[in-house]
Amino acid sequence: MAIKSKPRVKVPSEAKAGEIVEIKTLISHEMETGQRKDSTGKTIPRAIINKFTASFNGKTFFEADWFTSVSANPYQAFFYKASESGEFTFTWKDDDGSEQTASAKLTVA
Repeated sequence: MAIKSKPRVKVPSEAKAGEIVEIKTLISHEMETGQRKDSTGKTIPRAIINKFTASFNGKTFFEADWFTSVSANPYQAFFYKASESGEFTFTWKDDDGSEQTASAKLTVA
């Protein structure tokens, strides 16, 4: 299943140098485990987002490997220590190789 939904990210637009900011992400996805059966008794193939990556100005600072136990519509929150202005890039990768990205800018005053 290709990732079709637009991810949502919540990043403060401004922060002071050295401030720790919370980043929240959410993406709509069924996260099918491959353990359920359809109405005809056939196993529904596994289709999950298996990798989440967060980068700032091109440098990865957070990665998460997700498995079948992650619920539908995965939410991920984490913290980042602001030191310079720049752009965050968030990437979700699916089992079939498809990707969805989102970005947000942060200004450090």
